[in-house]
Amino acid sequence: MFSTRRSVPALLTLVALLAACTTPPQQPPQPKPPIKMPPPVGPVTVPPTQPAPPPPAPLFTPVTFDALPGWQQDDLRQAWPAFQASCRALGAKPDWTMPCAASKLVDPGDDTAIRQYFEAYFVPNLVRAPDGADTGLITGYYEPMLHGSRRRGGPYQTPLYKVPDDLITVDLASVYPKLRGMRLRGRLVGKTVVPYETRAEIERARIPGKALVWVDDPVEAFFLEVQGSGRVQLDDGATVRIAYADQNGHPYKAIGRWLIEQGELAPGEATAQGIKAWIAAHPERRQELLDVNPSYVFFREERLPDPSVGPKGALGVPLTPARSVAVDPSFLPLGAPLFLATTAPGGDAPMQRLVMAQDTGGAIKGAVRADFFFGFGAQAADDAGRMKQRGQIWALLPRPAAP
Repeated sequence: MFSTRRSVPALLTLVALLAACTTPPQQPPQPKPPIKMPPPVGPVTVPPTQPAPPPPAPLFTPVTFDALPGWQQDDLRQAWPAFQASCRALGAKPDWTMPCAASKLVDPGDDTAIRQYFEAYFVPNLVRAPDGADTGLITGYYEPMLHGSRRRGGPYQTPLYKVPDDLITVDLASVYPKLRGMRLRGRLVGKTVVPYETRAEIERARIPGKALVWVDDPVEAFFLEVQGSGRVQLDDGATVRIAYADQNGHPYKAIGRWLIEQGELAPGEATAQGIKAWIAAHPERRQELLDVNPSYVFFREERLPDPSVGPKGALGVPLTPARSVAVDPSFLPLGAPLFLATTAPGGDAPMQRLVMAQDTGGAIKGAVRADFFFGFGAQAADDAGRMKQRGQIWALLPRPAAP
């Protein structure tokens, strides 16, 4: 018989085998750490919407003639010849046919009849800038006299050029009707239109064979460009009129403003007289100053049969001293009568009168902006040089159904 007792080593071996075959007990699942919530979020703040910019102010606000300061005191007989000149240019246009036809029945020597005519056929409209301002800058210009020669020599070293052959003008309105009145000027290089030369480039390179006359003062030649037209007394005794013909396409930049920006002149000193005095005191910087303005004007020669008749403006009619102004035609209709309320050159005496918008200018930009034509001569030059006043403008527009 076998014995039921086992030896101690055998038992230990059996226990070890059983232990090796037994699956270890599963650990109880550990709880996950609690989720930490972010701090509460406050109410979302939506930035307020930006208010829409206000619409531009209306250009014209109809008023009555009683609102025009000095209307009753102005001697309208002095303005009548200028108005008749406007009618010669505008009379065929539908809005102007009736008032211009009726003007032929008015006695030009009767101030009361002229006043009644304007009050019957026109409505005064206060002119405002897009930002609502109803005052603006009123400057002055005149017809200067220069001294020159047909030939270069001696003191006559500064040319007044006629339009060069390579200057081309593109009327943008023919392609983009919204750009009515805007023209692109330049020259052709191959098949590409590039900007025309600046003032500095023209004066360095010269334009052979294109000088109308040669004058004795480069500063006066520069100011002739600013005025747009003038007279030249030649060394042979003849006097000719030099009129604006075209421009090189570069924007006008005021040299007076540049002198202020450079700290060379105070704002009140940047008149024509002040600028000329600065040039006289700094002759070595003259060309530097003139080259600040890249715009360059070309001229044509005109006969001068009657020295009492002013030069032609952009409307194509002679300008009338003290009754013609230059305006920005993108705001004010060329040829229209305007009532101007400003002050005399360099002072505060009222200057309130009926004028005609018969000219334009490269520096005349904006709705409430006018350049007052003072005429010809030393007094006109002095007044125009000091004219830098604030003023208001009323446009007299034909009534839709005039009596």
